[in-house]
Amino acid sequence: MRSARRISALPPYLFAELDKKVSAAKAKGVDVISFGIGDPDRPTPAHIVEAGRQAMADPATHQYPSYYGMPELRESIARYYQRRFGVTLDPKTQVLPLIGSKEGIAHLATAFVDPGEGVLVQDPGYPVYNTATMLAGGRAIPVPLTAADGFVPQLGRIPAEDVAASKVLWINFPSNPTSAVCTPEFMADAVRFSADNDLLLAHDAAYVELTYDGYVAPSVLQAPGALDHAIEFGSLSKTYNMTGWRIGWVVGAAEGIEAIGRVKTNIDSGIFNALQRAGIAALDGPQDCIEENIAVYKRRRDVVVGALNSGGIPVEAPKGAIYVWVPVPEGHTSVSFCQLLLDEAGVVVAPGSGYGAHGEGFVRFSLTLADDRVDEGMDRVLKAMKG
Repeated sequence: MRSARRISALPPYLFAELDKKVSAAKAKGVDVISFGIGDPDRPTPAHIVEAGRQAMADPATHQYPSYYGMPELRESIARYYQRRFGVTLDPKTQVLPLIGSKEGIAHLATAFVDPGEGVLVQDPGYPVYNTATMLAGGRAIPVPLTAADGFVPQLGRIPAEDVAASKVLWINFPSNPTSAVCTPEFMADAVRFSADNDLLLAHDAAYVELTYDGYVAPSVLQAPGALDHAIEFGSLSKTYNMTGWRIGWVVGAAEGIEAIGRVKTNIDSGIFNALQRAGIAALDGPQDCIEENIAVYKRRRDVVVGALNSGGIPVEAPKGAIYVWVPVPEGHTSVSFCQLLLDEAGVVVAPGSGYGAHGEGFVRFSLTLADDRVDEGMDRVLKAMKG
């Protein structure tokens, strides 16, 4: 049996590989503490769970859902954009619910990229931007991110030939894996750059509500002209501790929404209607759970950053997302430092090289584990670094 050539060049998915490492260590009896995967450890808020429970008991939710989502959910997402960003969206043409934002991110390349065409992707960045492009027969073109630039892409430095060869520009703020943040001015520059170069601007806003120290993350759709040139992916996963519920969306330029919707309707289905009702409860209900999450992640962030700085690794406290992006000690690669921590401390972190070539020299710590495990994990890390 021979698989399709299109998957032969795909690398193993980073987080699946991390799962294997954790399982192997546990099989040896190691008490593993994993900072590897960004899956919130805190429960979904009770009012959301209750809305889902009641909806599941309603036989009206048990049939096929609409491919395009319940009108009530689309309207709820539009209300959120108006309330949070002052952006007015047409729920019928500019909002499309997704089975988690990853689904739509993967569909984008199929909808917009023909074989051989380029997609400009942040490097380091979320691996799905690259792999979805490869599966569509396109060419992922890295846009290097550096510490000197705050891990924000310098659009004017992208080679003209790469821009001319491309159809899509991906951005992601607050960013995975670097936790970098950007300004509204950068968003406006990205919209202008995309309009000038006939690019679709795609913004992954999965962490937009998880910010610290007074920073408030913008939406790309707030920028002038964005509703003609940009789309934005959002998710309930990290904001409301709902990764397993698989509720996301894409909003923005109607042409982009229609194209992704056309792919979606031919490949998959809609979100279970009971879950959509829970999603409405999340967006329209009490929002104090967000501040509670932010307080928890900030406390954990400060523990991780403080420990690393005390151990001689200079790290600035990130202002967004749920990760700490850490330079590896001198003499180590991303992978060798990860292996050291696993072997000597029973601690798992994600190698930066798994997020692109320009992630080499860094590792990512996730903040999604209980406070006591964060404390113990960082104690182990410091001991392992001291030898």
